Amino acid sequence: MSTLKIAVVQYDIQWLKKAANLTTLRQMIGAFFKDSKAINLMLLPETFSTGFCTSEPDVRESVDGGDDLLFLKEVATTYNCVVAGSVFVAQAEKKVNRFYWVWPDGQVAYYDKRHLFRLGKENDFVIQGHERKIIEVNGIRILPQVCYDLRFPVWSRNLQDYDMMVNVANWPAVRRSAWEVLLKARAIENQAYVVGVNRVGTDGRGVAHSGGSIILDYLGEPLEVAEDNCQQIITAELNFSALKQFKQDFPFYLDADEFKVSQ
Repeated sequence: MSTLKIAVVQYDIQWLKKAANLTTLRQMIGAFFKDSKAINLMLLPETFSTGFCTSEPDVRESVDGGDDLLFLKEVATTYNCVVAGSVFVAQAEKKVNRFYWVWPDGQVAYYDKRHLFRLGKENDFVIQGHERKIIEVNGIRILPQVCYDLRFPVWSRNLQDYDMMVNVANWPAVRRSAWEVLLKARAIENQAYVVGVNRVGTDGRGVAHSGGSIILDYLGEPLEVAEDNCQQIITAELNFSALKQFKQDFPFYLDADEFKVSQ
């Protein structure tokens, strides 16, 4: 497949109100599909059902799957697309920040967040993921990342094993400029499409989020940008044949430095 049609959901996550958040998402997604053609991939923000509630011990799904995973399966089956978003999942005495990917046939893959947000004490309550993963959707290779991962380019370096990077986040408005610059840098340096999925609204700790969800091409140029402080679904159809040709014309990756990442 040379193209992939994606949808990015930017919305105001209500703090610790899972039922309300899932209701809002059902309404937004249902309204979107009434007016839109089929898509291949729908992306939700980090911790889409609860907000970034790291320290609350009860905010963690069963490792066998809870309400959040059932919701993702429901959306994937109903609208015949892959759906992805992150949730907290129980692991030992703590939890992991797990970025689930769910297919219409019930298949599930995931990536556990590698870089834990030390300033927010995420590392006190969440176990670090160690495995870099590539998720394939309709033949397109995707590198999943979660929020703070964006600041660490070695972890996201394209080893010529992915065509698109996706970062889902609860990125605060006060550091919005960093969000925009780093997403563009990841696209340019890795010669890949980059999708940033962020929330809006103020969370339960008083942290404001302005959005900035964006779909970038491999030159770092925006294809679609969500409105600030607005619940919205944006879409784009990405052309991977054009990406392949660009890399043939400008094979910068051939001069990349070799390295190994400690797991």
